[in-house]
Parts: sequence; structure tokens; C-alpha cells
Amino acid sequence: MLKSLFSAFLMYSRIPAPQVEWKEENRRYALGFFPLIGAVICAMEILWYKLADYLSAGAFLYSAIAVFLPVLVTGGIHIDGFCDVTDARASYADTKKRLEILSDPHIGSFAVINLSMYFLIQTALFSQVSRLSDVITIGIGYVLSRALSGFSAITFKSAKKEGTLQSFVLPSHRKITLAMEVFYIVLSFLLMSCFGVVRGALCLIAALAVLFYCKKTAYRDFGGITGDVCGWFLQLCELFILAAVVFYDLITEVVL
Repeated sequence: MLKSLFSAFLMYSRIPAPQVEWKEENRRYALGFFPLIGAVICAMEILWYKLADYLSAGAFLYSAIAVFLPVLVTGGIHIDGFCDVTDARASYADTKKRLEILSDPHIGSFAVINLSMYFLIQTALFSQVSRLSDVITIGIGYVLSRALSGFSAITFKSAKKEGTLQSFVLPSHRKITLAMEVFYIVLSFLLMSCFGVVRGALCLIAALAVLFYCKKTAYRDFGGITGDVCGWFLQLCELFILAAVVFYDLITEVVL
């Protein structure tokens, strides 16, 4: 279990962790520990919000660093998947060619355009965040997105028989890993609901809607999911959870 935890942090984050041997038994529960990286991001977002409030930092400075923190923790591994999937889908090529584009280390113009728009929208949404309860809810979203990503990796059809994702999926203890992912999903919803059941439900609905959309798109365009597709989903999921929190607050302020 402990070696699986270290494997998850070594692979999906830049958080220092003890080195473990790269073998299957050390990755058996790694996907089950994947959401804990989101918990670290959540803690950092809360600390940054409190520091920004103490320093009376402007909305743009706060939101820019809030966007940067997940990248700092993960090293941009999921953004890489977002870019690869964007380029592959923009090619309108056949499935085989799209899978080849996913493996191409170069970045295309469509990825640059979409990533720029992504960060712009994310920064704008964070600039609307003004309450600690919002920050905590958004932070929990980083746990939820990773739990759903791990869930999809275990249960959805894979487009490849090998690759980075499969190196974690194939050796995984499926029943225990799925139980861990479901636990994180339920816990995330319950914690979000502590700050409002409706808002918590909207965040969960937004996350599940993105999961359904990404599954449908992955099956159609790639023949299944890959590590890049999981990264693409994770980025979209986090954006839509953030949007759900912000627009819920905006709408309730107008109505009430």
C-alpha cells in the first residue's frame, strides 16, 4: 500500500516521495491513491487564499497563482494530455492517426489556442471567487476529478493494450481500487454539500456530465481511453467544477 502511494505521487506529481522500484506489485493500488494529490492541491489553494487575503492581493494576482498551483504540483502532466487530445481531435484524421498524434511529443497550433483559452477562462473564473467556502469546494473538486479519472481508467475500454496508463491499470487490484475511487467520490460530494447541498450536487453533476462527454468522445475518436484522454478529462472536469461554483454564487446573488 505504501509503495503504491509513493508510486502515485512519483508518477502524477512533483511532490517529493521516496523512490520505489518500478514493478507491478508497487503499482497495485496507485490509482486508488491518485486523488490524494488533489487533496494536496486543495490544501495549497486554501493556504494561498488565506495568504492573499492577508496581503490584500488583487483579484488578478490571486487568480493567476490559483491557476498556477495545480501545474506546480503536477508538473503539467495532465495539461500535456489536454494538448495532445486537442491536437488529435482537431486533425479530423482516422482513429489510427489520432492515436499516433497522442504519442507525438510536439505541440500543435490548436493545442496552443485551446490551452490559452483554457487558462484565460480559468483565471477569469478564479477572479470571481471571494469566499473561503468557495475555495474549499473548488479544492475538493481536485480530489473528485482524480477519483473520477481513476474510476474511468479502471472501468472504461482502453484504446491501447500498452502505455503509461496501462502500466497502472493492468497490475491494479480492481475491486479495492474501485472501492477507493467510489469512497473518494462519495466523500467529495458530502464535503462539498457541507457548504450547500445544491451547490455540492451541481458540482457532482457537472463532473459526471464531463465524464459522460469525454467517454463518448474517447470511444468515438480514439476507440477508448488513454492516459492523455484521462488528462484531458481531468482538466475539463476541474474547469467545469470551478464554473459550477462561480455561476451558482452569481445566480443566487441575483435571485436572493
